[in-house]
Amino acid sequence: MPAVSKGDGMRGLAVFISDIRNCKSKEAEIKRINKELANIRSKFKGDKALDGYSKKKYVCKLLFIFLLGHDIDFGHMEAVNLLSSNKYTEKQIGYLFISVLVNSNSELIRLINNAIKNDLSSRNPTFMCLALHCIANVGSREMAEAFAGEIPRILVAGDTMDSVKQSAALCLLRLYKASPDLVLMGEWTSRVVHLLNDQHMGVVTAAISLITCLSSKNPDEFKTCVSLAVSRLSRVCVCIVSSASTDLQDYTYYFVPAPWLSCKLLRLLQCYPPPEDGAVKGRLVECLETILNKAQEPPKSKKVQHSNAKNAILFEGRNNFQISKWGHWPTKFGNPWCNLCSFLSQVLKVAILAEKYAVDYSWYVDTILNLIRIAGDYVSEEVWYRVIQIVINRDDVQGYAAKTVFEALQAPACHENMVKVGGYILGEFGNLIAGDPRSSPLVQFNLLHSKFHLCSVPTRALLLSAYIKFINLFPETKATIQEVLRSDSQIRNSDVELQQRAVEYLKLSSIASTDVLATVLEEMPPFPERESSILAKLKKKKGPGAVSVELEDGKERGELNGGGDRGGDAAIAASNASTPSPSADLLGLRSAAPVSGAAPSAGSLLVDVFSEAGPAATSAGVNDDGFLSSAPPTAASEDPAPPLPESDELLNKFVCKNNGVLFENQLLQIGIKSEYRQNLGRMYLFYGNKTSVQFVSFNTTVSCPGELQSHILQLEPLVEGGAQVQQVINIECLTDFIDAPLLNIKFRYGGALQNISLKLPVTINKFFQPTEMAAADFFQRWKQLSQPQQEAQKIFKASHGMDTEVLKAKLLGLGTALLENVDPNPENYVCAGVIQTKAQQVGCLLRLEPNAQAQMYRLTLRSSKDTVSQRVCDLLAEQF
Repeated sequence: MPAVSKGDGMRGLAVFISDIRNCKSKEAEIKRINKELANIRSKFKGDKALDGYSKKKYVCKLLFIFLLGHDIDFGHMEAVNLLSSNKYTEKQIGYLFISVLVNSNSELIRLINNAIKNDLSSRNPTFMCLALHCIANVGSREMAEAFAGEIPRILVAGDTMDSVKQSAALCLLRLYKASPDLVLMGEWTSRVVHLLNDQHMGVVTAAISLITCLSSKNPDEFKTCVSLAVSRLSRVCVCIVSSASTDLQDYTYYFVPAPWLSCKLLRLLQCYPPPEDGAVKGRLVECLETILNKAQEPPKSKKVQHSNAKNAILFEGRNNFQISKWGHWPTKFGNPWCNLCSFLSQVLKVAILAEKYAVDYSWYVDTILNLIRIAGDYVSEEVWYRVIQIVINRDDVQGYAAKTVFEALQAPACHENMVKVGGYILGEFGNLIAGDPRSSPLVQFNLLHSKFHLCSVPTRALLLSAYIKFINLFPETKATIQEVLRSDSQIRNSDVELQQRAVEYLKLSSIASTDVLATVLEEMPPFPERESSILAKLKKKKGPGAVSVELEDGKERGELNGGGDRGGDAAIAASNASTPSPSADLLGLRSAAPVSGAAPSAGSLLVDVFSEAGPAATSAGVNDDGFLSSAPPTAASEDPAPPLPESDELLNKFVCKNNGVLFENQLLQIGIKSEYRQNLGRMYLFYGNKTSVQFVSFNTTVSCPGELQSHILQLEPLVEGGAQVQQVINIECLTDFIDAPLLNIKFRYGGALQNISLKLPVTINKFFQPTEMAAADFFQRWKQLSQPQQEAQKIFKASHGMDTEVLKAKLLGLGTALLENVDPNPENYVCAGVIQTKAQQVGCLLRLEPNAQAQMYRLTLRSSKDTVSQRVCDLLAEQF
């Protein structure tokens, strides 16, 4: 909206805008707008002698109402009438209304064209600029037909003001892009090219944009621009070398003279081969070497704007030295800026090396996010797809990834690829950092939504999906997000994908129950671990064989092929062994030794439960839509067996992790993947038949202590030989508990009943929500929990070494937040978290003090409930 000054005197407009801003609800806003629309309509219809000021005021109100997202179906003719006014403010509002609201196919275009023609011939520079801006904004073919011949004449006329020339060049560029067949330069070509010698930098900059576009389509017609562009670039370089930027004082940006002009000139020269004239070519080489030399000098400012402007010129200069055009590259290629350029062109290989040689996946996430931040434009879709895949598949890095992208999104300038990664990860795992007030649900949403209007349509679609996921993760954000989805800019969006998502997500969030919403919007399942997508991308470029990654010294360091190690979590391929092996691992995750004692079996066919491939990979109990069927199980008459002797040992292995092999013998392998959110948990159990014979009457039951509730989806009673079936178990924590749920599996193999009972790895720490705390807050809370019954302490010997990274991984796996720079002793570890149960929340603080010399630990845990302190302390002590 144009600024409303005191001179305008449009008090009615100011009052109307104030009324709208003071509305307490959407309904109140609509009521006030409808009242104003009725008043304006009556004024336009009833008062035939309405003066220009009144028309301007009412048209401005209509424009404001339209920008709020409401449809306007009248007032167009009054806006057209304002174009004939001799007052600038009235004409300006008329052109603004026309540019925003009038469709390029409107019947009013002819009337508008007549008004524009009058303003272009008036020789009033202000009116001419308004008319040219309107042509460029509307850009219709009818306008191109009317003014494509007139605008070049205005552009090259000797008496045209500089501001009008600048507007004319950009207007002509807009028309050429919209209707290139109608913009024929012909006799104006040489005079347009000579605008490169104009004294006004704004005219030169606008003219370069026009000439670059024209010469890319008709290079021979504009080839005379090369010598003039080199001459102009040389004059800029003189200012760069001598720092005598007096000629470019108004165009110096953070100590860099005319960076936009330099970049445009270099880009124009890239449309042509090296100059044939030796003198011109020599001057161009001097200019490029000047740019390279200046890049090596210490920066004159530490501001990022200075380095950005400097690097922008460097990159364009580097592009002018492409081998296809020059045949040589100066020895100065070795300077650090050029090494950066080389690095940017090798982003794909950098991403692959980061994955292959990752020390841990936290480091990998940091590396790829830095890559996106530094070289966002060069990061292909495959790179950010891969980081998402790795985060989804590894729950030990999910909280760290959520925290890292949340911090990255807070940068003022954030690349769109970073927004994509941030939207995806926060939509899936934002709950892992929501305990910190600095990253509360609404803070996360507002941060993401602040990037929305800056993104392309595909990214906006991804963000809308993240928003609906937020409603499931954080019910308190529902009203805020529904308001966004309900806005006219979404449900009336011109892009059908965005409109459809907004309408469907709004309806889903309004009518679906909490359980349905949780089912539809549950976390993404793990991706099948096959070949890395970025490795496949590079293979496609270099051929189907092994891919070698070249480093800066030109040598090869390692071969990457389809079977390469990608972090130790690759799936076990199908095996053709004729007998089952005790070491066979259906999940590709080895965490427990097989239990012997079962009858030997015949043939075996092993496949990965995370893979979609392989014979009999899906049991009859899985429907086409991916849900498990709930057919009633075949009951066995025998009572459940007592828990296996090794149940407690198996349970302890899962205190700090959620995935792995829970149980295995010669017949059966049971894998588990679990996830927890507040007081709710969901387990995915994978039952693998390691034999070639059917399991008959396959039935499972779960017995929970009174403090827990469970719901189990039953399986089909037949499990084919070599097949895996998946079962989902939902767990709800009502209050703190001691005993784990008991899983009983019964089935018949070769007529003999198999009856197995073991403890499900559900421990109290699974319901931890990590909580970030500053040092002062931590110790204040620590002192508050000073009652003897609130503290549990244990001193014990380290039985698994004292590796720092292993310690951190286990503390994070416990479910708490690992707090940095809190304890005065940097060797100590402190953590904080809240155990979420349906009945209450139990805050817990933890302090682990290693004694490397004695190979001992002292573990102190304080919580608001004494039984919880002792239980968590005992659980964690077993891990070290």
